[in-house]
Formats: sequence, C-alpha cells, structure tokens
Amino acid sequence: MNILFLTLLDFSSLSEHNIYTDLLREFAKHNHKVYIISPIERRKKQESQLIETDEVVILKLKIGNIQKTNILEKGFSTLSIEPLFIAGIKKYFLQVKFDLVIYSTPPITFCNAIQFVKKRDGARTYLLLKDIFPQNAMDIGILTERGVKRWIYKFFRAKEKKLYSISDRIGCMSPANVEYVLRYNPEVNPDIVEVCPNSVEPIDLSLNEEMRTLIRNKYKIPLNKRVFVYGGNLGKPQGIDFLIECLQSQETNEKVYFLIIGDGTEYGKLEAYKNSNQPKNVRLMKRLPKEDYDVIVAACDVGMIFLDHRFTIPNFPSRLLNYMQAKLPVLICSDGNTDIGRIAEENGFGYWCESNGVAGFQDILNRFIEMKDLDVLGTHAFLYLNTHYSASITYEIISKSIISE
Repeated sequence: MNILFLTLLDFSSLSEHNIYTDLLREFAKHNHKVYIISPIERRKKQESQLIETDEVVILKLKIGNIQKTNILEKGFSTLSIEPLFIAGIKKYFLQVKFDLVIYSTPPITFCNAIQFVKKRDGARTYLLLKDIFPQNAMDIGILTERGVKRWIYKFFRAKEKKLYSISDRIGCMSPANVEYVLRYNPEVNPDIVEVCPNSVEPIDLSLNEEMRTLIRNKYKIPLNKRVFVYGGNLGKPQGIDFLIECLQSQETNEKVYFLIIGDGTEYGKLEAYKNSNQPKNVRLMKRLPKEDYDVIVAACDVGMIFLDHRFTIPNFPSRLLNYMQAKLPVLICSDGNTDIGRIAEENGFGYWCESNGVAGFQDILNRFIEMKDLDVLGTHAFLYLNTHYSASITYEIISKSIISE
C-alpha cells in the first residue's frame, strides 16, 4: 500500500525516534511504501525538496513560521498550510495513488488536503487525535466566548468537526479521549472511534548504577538526593504557575532535587523564580539534544508530568513514554478529566494528584521519598510500555481497523 502521512513535525529520516517516526517505521517494515510531508519553516531559509530512500519518500515542504513566532504570523502560516500541502501533493506526488492517508492533530487545518487525496485516489483516512483544539485553548483562557476570540473559536470548532467528518477512523490516545470525542460530538459514529495510543519503539534507555553516578557527576546532580525530573514543553498547558508553587513548597527539603529541562512560552516564569528565590534544590536547563536528554533523564529517579487543572479535555502527554523507556516511575499533577494518572496508579508505575493544591503534590512526593525501592515501579513502567504503548501495537490497531477492511 502507498501511505501518505501529513504532519507539522520537522524530521528528515525515519531513523529519528519519536511517536510518529517509530510508527511509520512499522509500516515500512510491513512492506508499505511510506510518503511523508514534513514541513520546514521559512526561518530555516531552505527550499522544498524530496528525500528518497528505499523505505520512505519525505517531502520537506517550505511553509511559513509557526513555532516561536508572534500570533499574527502563526495564524496566517497555519491557515496557509492547506493550499501549500495540496500544491506539494500535486507537484511531487502527481503520479502516486495513495491507499491510506494518516494525519495527526495539531493542526486541524489539513481538511482540504485530506479531502483532495481522498477524492482523487479513493484513499482511506485515519486521524491520530493528539490534541483537541480549540477546546484546549478555551480551557486555559487563550480563546474566550467573548469578542473576536469567540468567532475565532467558532471558526476552528467548525474545522474540527469537518476533520472528524472526513476521517474514516479516529484513533484516540486513551479511553477518556474516546469518551470525550463521542460526548461532545454526537454526530460522530461511535464505531469509527477507537483507542490508538501514543507509542514508540520500546527501547530500554535505563542506566546501571555506575553510569547513573557518572552522568550525575557530569551534570552536577546530587548523588544523595531523590531526583525528580521534568522534561519537555514549558507552556501554558503545563500549568507552570502551579509547578512553581510546588517547587517553592520544597525549597528547604534536603531530601529532594528538581531538574527542569525544556523551553516554551512560560520558561521565563521559571527563570524569574529561580533568579529571585535561588533555591538550592532546583536546576533549570534549556532543551537538550535528544541523545543527551535521554541519558540525563535515565540518571534521575522519578519523571514528572504537569497539566493545568482547568483542562476539561483529557490530555495524555507523550513525554510519559520517555520516562517509561528510562524505567522511571511517574509523578503526575493534572486536571481531573484526563485518565493518565489513573492508568499510572492502576498499573503500578506512578502516583497522581490534581494540580490545584500543593498539599496533594507534597503527599505523593513524600510517597516517592519514603519508598525503599523505586525499581519496582520503574520495571512496571517499562513492562506496560511494551504491552500497551509499543509502535508495533499501534500499527496493528490501524492495520486491523483500516488496512484489513
């Protein structure tokens, strides 16, 4: 089969490791021909080009700037994606008949490009629902029901509904996501919605004691403290104000050390807190190359996930998979609508509290501090990764629901 994958993720090879390349490698392993449109933003000053190997053809399509830019440029660039993708398909894939189109959110603005291929080739379509927009923006106040933002919300809500309507299958990250989609979109046929979780190639990234000591010494991370690591985006969805409250509550706790790695729109808040309070048990680092990040995470004791308590949509951050590959248990502070915390607790690889009270955070933090052997939870995490969040499992889900029809 010829499979077209549409994404905003910038990558140039299937040898890279993330939730999309790991899945696409599975398709290539099963003798499907994989075509990908992976854009490059204008700021990189590169023209569109094709990258071809035996297993994959990647169209690096030049688009406007979307990441780390002002809201006007981001908005214009996002809206211009559809005609650019259609033009790219016509120019570079004119002679290719696609059997299946796979696409993920964000964004929700692929509709016309998907419809073009669906009509032209009679292709089947599969949505990997990783982001429920625009409701997530409403939840944290980026969009509102008043003024011009109300009309922006209505515009993107219509786009969201159209995306669902043209999808032959909708793969959701967790059972809570399936329930949410069906509850708030009653026009969607329940038979086409299924759990198709975030997944990776389950590589064991854990370190032995000798290597853990070596890495901690290299990065000046204490050997005699329980180290809690947060890695990833530091933006509004992560509820950074609450994270700072949690860090403040532990400034005199000599048993713990917090390592925060990443960047995002709220990074400055953490930096200001660090400079103002100068906590001795908190370290803030900018985003690292993936290889370095994987190693430093594996040298820690517990992975942390934070989500804003106002969310009504059930987020399921993919950074969980990095912790599981490193055999780390997880500390989760989130809203009460996502099921990520419940899944971690029920399957013995983490603890959860709501992200609206420091007392809850302190309680689960103490449970991790007092635990004699974290390796048991870490082992459970890696086993659960292998049996539920492996890219081969996600491939089978899509294969059974789409390819075998």
